[in-house]
Amino acid sequence: MAFIIPEGSFRPTVIFFELTNLLATFQTMINEILQNLINTGKVESFIDDIIIEMEIEEGYEEIVEEVVKRLAENDLYVKIEKHKQKVKEARFLGVVIRPEGIKIEEEKVK
Repeated sequence: MAFIIPEGSFRPTVIFFELTNLLATFQTMINEILQNLINTGKVESFIDDIIIEMEIEEGYEEIVEEVVKRLAENDLYVKIEKHKQKVKEARFLGVVIRPEGIKIEEEKVK
């Protein structure tokens, strides 16, 4: 855990009690917000990463709008500069996802 302040980044030597389960709590919250979209198999999430997988473009825009709407309703926002659309390859959680299948990143294998 690190905090960025005007003087630079600050990393406490002890994690505050309120932050000990922060990642698990945040993951649970995201899963609850996007639960029925995740259940369709079109949306996956891991902490602050959300991936939308579509074999066809039909309906893609609606799912993106629904994800953004649900996040906004819960005071969560996306960084538009991190958004990538219509890619044939995605790196997610140490794997490379392609239409041909999923494989481990070469750097991880080495």
